[in-house]
Amino acid sequence: QVQLVESGGGLLQAGGSLRLSCVASGRTLSWYALSWYALGWFRQASGKEREFVAAISRYAGSTYYADSVKGRFAISMDNAKKTMYLQMNSLKPEDTAVYYCAATPRGGYYQSWDEYNYYGQGTQVTVSS
Repeated sequence: QVQLVESGGGLLQAGGSLRLSCVASGRTLSWYALSWYALGWFRQASGKEREFVAAISRYAGSTYYADSVKGRFAISMDNAKKTMYLQMNSLKPEDTAVYYCAATPRGGYYQSWDEYNYYGQGTQVTVSS
């Protein structure tokens, strides 16, 4: 099992930057490094469906982004710290949402929530205009 805990959310003005963190822990991380997992970030705005934001494949070989965040957001991971990040720049009011991290012990990359096995509890990001 893997537990994921997000942090770093907050309230800020449009145009600002924020970095979300997602710390992984659990028994299987004693055997497999975090880089073994495919990782992703999703978000859900109030009254809307959850949507894909970004993903990073096993061994951080490749990164993938939703068109709405491409060029503004960056996903990364630190194997030693067992932490994944989402750097968010040039934030817009439409980026307001609860952000979730997710992980799966599979190769490739995944844009569907259901393709992941482990999920964080979410962290709120609010961007004012």
